Amino acid sequence: MLDRDMESTYPSSFTEPDMGRHTPYVVQPDYRIYELNKRLQTRTEDSDNLWWDAFATEFFEDDATLTLSFCLEDGPKRYTIGRTLIPRYFSTIFEGGVTDLYYVLKHSKESYHNSSITLDCDQCSMVTQHGKPMFTKVCTEGRLILEFTFDDLMRIKMWHFTIRHYRELVPRSILAMHAQDPQVLEQLSKNITRMGLTNFTLNYLRLCVILEPMQELMSRHKTYNISPRDCLKTCLFQKWQRMVAPPGRTSQSAVIPFLLRHTASTPQPRSARPAHNAEPTRQQTNKRRKRKNSASSTSNSSAGNINSMNSKKKGPAGNFSLSSQLTNKLSATFVLTYIHITAGSCFKKC
Repeated sequence: MLDRDMESTYPSSFTEPDMGRHTPYVVQPDYRIYELNKRLQTRTEDSDNLWWDAFATEFFEDDATLTLSFCLEDGPKRYTIGRTLIPRYFSTIFEGGVTDLYYVLKHSKESYHNSSITLDCDQCSMVTQHGKPMFTKVCTEGRLILEFTFDDLMRIKMWHFTIRHYRELVPRSILAMHAQDPQVLEQLSKNITRMGLTNFTLNYLRLCVILEPMQELMSRHKTYNISPRDCLKTCLFQKWQRMVAPPGRTSQSAVIPFLLRHTASTPQPRSARPAHNAEPTRQQTNKRRKRKNSASSTSNSSAGNINSMNSKKKGPAGNFSLSSQLTNKLSATFVLTYIHITAGSCFKKC
């Protein structure tokens, strides 16, 4: 239905995609959406990640961003993902039971700039055809703002879709088939999407909140082919080195071995150790002398307490900073392990 309408709308002056790329002065921005719809219709069940990467490379810039804004039961939501996460976003739509996806633009406005073209469509519809859990057509309506690069490729640099409302349409034939079954009718009356998005897509957008800040780790993992734990260690090492060791000071690689070596070689003062063992004997002698002279025992006990307090102060004071630093390092190690567990699951999913 969309192809017939679009082919009758555009004149014959537009060149076909197989005849070469057209110049940006001839092609209209909404025609790129028409090409995007045609490419989505060529998707098959065997389309893998390479197909989706090629799809995103053809229609999105390397630094493109995709933003979705909508309102759920618990409040407004806004998700922004980068170029590396865009292919997975489109694939999750079909993994949620969608068999067909296309966008319909009505009364769109275009504005040309020096290096970009902006398309603003206040009446945009994202139409999805669901085959499971039941045959349903979902029309998600909202405002779509696109920013294209003003060049021969004319790829999307910014995609912002604000969802206002949606409708789920069930064919009358299905309702007539199950008119005598109240359980099936009750199931048909329930929505299969939330604001036109499937649970697969919503879960992926929530996961992108964690994945988006970890793009540096993923790029390092793909570039150098190292484990996620090593990626975390390397990134944290570089960031901490920039904060702790500015130019002109000792580097972090020299600080850590020196700190560990100094901590291991620093002996504990002996005066602090026997103080705890000698104190009970003093208390016993004080108890024995208390019968003879209570005043002298009081003065001796107070003096002993002062000496013990002084010995305690002199003991670990010199190593307090070192012990606190080691404690911070141990806590950082636990945090690193926790992040590694989260990163491992994210790497597997991506």
